Amino acid sequence: MWNTPTKEQLDRIPRLYETENVPTEEKLIHLHFFIGGCDWYVSEYDGDDLFFGFAILNSDYEMAEWGYISFAEMKSISVHGLEIDCETDWTPKKANEIENIRIAQGWKQPVQG
Repeated sequence: MWNTPTKEQLDRIPRLYETENVPTEEKLIHLHFFIGGCDWYVSEYDGDDLFFGFAILNSDYEMAEWGYISFAEMKSISVHGLEIDCETDWTPKKANEIENIRIAQGWKQPVQG
């Protein structure tokens, strides 16, 4: 994996189920992983291996979904020598502020105010 998140970055992510009562559109996305046309947006972490977030695989917005993501599995992926990358300068933002998630979920752009 290119640019593996630091312990400090991982420690700032809410633990699994801590944001369960936060509306989906309002969930903070703390990390963004990507490779090719695949994106994983992380909102929760178990502190060991399991993330909860939103995945878009092969640019397939219709089949994109919220679910669990194994950190170990992501670290093991290599496609013709390319590995998953973690966006190093990512600033946490609400799910409805991320264009890819909005497109996949059919959400309108949030009103700036």
